Amino acid sequence: MSKQPSSHLRVLGRLAVAASLVALAAQSAWAGGLDSLEQFVKGTRSGKAAFTQVVTAPAKDGQAPRARTQSGTFEFQRPGKFRFVYAKPFEQTIVADGKTLWLHDVDLNQVTSRPQDQVLGSTPAAIVAAAPDLKALEKDFTLSEEPDADGQQWVKAVPKSRDGQLQSIRVGFKPGAQGAELGTLEILDSFGQRSVLTFTGFEVNAAVPASHFSFVPPKGVDVLKQ
Repeated sequence: MSKQPSSHLRVLGRLAVAASLVALAAQSAWAGGLDSLEQFVKGTRSGKAAFTQVVTAPAKDGQAPRARTQSGTFEFQRPGKFRFVYAKPFEQTIVADGKTLWLHDVDLNQVTSRPQDQVLGSTPAAIVAAAPDLKALEKDFTLSEEPDADGQQWVKAVPKSRDGQLQSIRVGFKPGAQGAELGTLEILDSFGQRSVLTFTGFEVNAAVPASHFSFVPPKGVDVLKQ
């Protein structure tokens, strides 16, 4: 009579099967950068996070590159609404309400407004807060996957129009309980300046009050329309 496996071996067998299923599920959910990008633009209707932005200017005359660091909070709601609040070292607020892009510079006591549809087409905002799917993004960008790095999956977006000031955008996604989470934005402009925004505490489909995407210029500020 053949011996039945011990209860200990049966438990180990079940654990091995469970581990294999978990690994397969993780691979399916975390299949590639473009998949993560599509998952993000389709499934993340709103979000909020803290961010740190490091802007590095190209080196000049053999000098080391100059870098400055800013920090603040970010909120968005599709389609096309977002709010950046820079708290340090200078106070600035950028709000897109769906029609107008507002920039409030507290130190300059100045507000600049621009029609949103004229300025957001080939920008990081189109990727993060405006586009409904990859097809919409592919109208303005050439998209390609890049190797995983820093625990993130990466997509490179190159604007098809060469009239703007952007050379390329790299977007890094982290795996999250509710799907792909925005981790990093790397922006390279035509002057060689690089901006890297690192997001922390990202909340997928967060409840963000509609009032956060409404902007009224404070009394006494200069308002410039462009």
